[in-house]
Amino acid sequence: MKNNNVRKSGLAIAMAAAMGASAGANAAVELYNQDGTSFSVDGYFNAFYVNRDDKQNDVRDSRIKMGFLPNTIGFNFSKDMGDLTLGGRSSFWTTINDSLDSPTDTAIDVRQFYATVDGDFGQVLIGKDFGLYARSNIFLDEILMGFGSPGVAGGVSFGNIRAGYPYPTPSAQITYRSPDMGGLKVAAGVLDPADTVTGANDENAAPRFESEVTYNANLNDVALTGWVNGRYQSAENGSTTVDSTGLGYGIKASVAGLTLAASGFTSKGDNPVLIGNGAVTEDDADGFLVQGSYAFGANRVVLSYGETDAEILNLETESTTLGFFHDVNRNFKLVAEYNMYEDNNRTTGATTTEADTIALGAIVMF
Repeated sequence: MKNNNVRKSGLAIAMAAAMGASAGANAAVELYNQDGTSFSVDGYFNAFYVNRDDKQNDVRDSRIKMGFLPNTIGFNFSKDMGDLTLGGRSSFWTTINDSLDSPTDTAIDVRQFYATVDGDFGQVLIGKDFGLYARSNIFLDEILMGFGSPGVAGGVSFGNIRAGYPYPTPSAQITYRSPDMGGLKVAAGVLDPADTVTGANDENAAPRFESEVTYNANLNDVALTGWVNGRYQSAENGSTTVDSTGLGYGIKASVAGLTLAASGFTSKGDNPVLIGNGAVTEDDADGFLVQGSYAFGANRVVLSYGETDAEILNLETESTTLGFFHDVNRNFKLVAEYNMYEDNNRTTGATTTEADTIALGAIVMF
């Protein structure tokens, strides 16, 4: 039996899992590899000292919390079956923010639990995974491993969720991914639909449909990534029909340590924070995120600005983040971040939340 300590960057692990690579490609520590069968484990651990100035309520709060990415442990399986490769991944995302709210009952979120079948045709995934709509918007966010805007009590911070993009809620799905066609990749899936109407006789006659097209190229040493993704579903209860649509898009360019990125979304009848069971109206929402980063040596500086304008939630938000990331080594990272977040009532203009946050964190990954 082989017992190789194959170590990759935690971001590479998260990216590989998020962007739909096979389970074997996500490997961090390989525990078994023999006769075409492999099993590996990856992990991501983080904690931040957070000092928040709540200007709306004139309150300053200090906490020890996790960042935008929860603490995770993932298990990956792969088996070569000739023309096919069978794989699987289960990952468990746990909060440390509820340590005093529920001292012996820490929440564990199973965001990924799926199998894959790979061949010359591409890949078919069956099980639970992140959605395709807004997928690249979030997983190519330059502050993915940072803190970002305030979240909910007991949960993660929100990064740029609801201030630039919605969350690609992990859902039960059957998804096809094409092979790499000269940098072009296509993914399309049917997902468990959300119950977006209430009342008697509510029904979802068809599943939720999501897709994403990505393209990667290198032009004169400029690495380019572009993407378009979307969502459609319809729900009704006899007297009310809600058609939900969403379109996400973005582009990122990197050269000589400098990265510039811009992304956005527009939707109708779709919750611009995260999709879930709950009545919505066929109102609009849109948002954008622009970012720049510069890497020098073991350091990276990021400037990020995002907005969301949501008629559907009567909400307007904006979030500005300045972040500094330092790699002590490839498994240990330090983060310092300053975020300014504000949300307002779209109708009246009244400020609902205004907070400035300082977050100082450490990340260990394998």
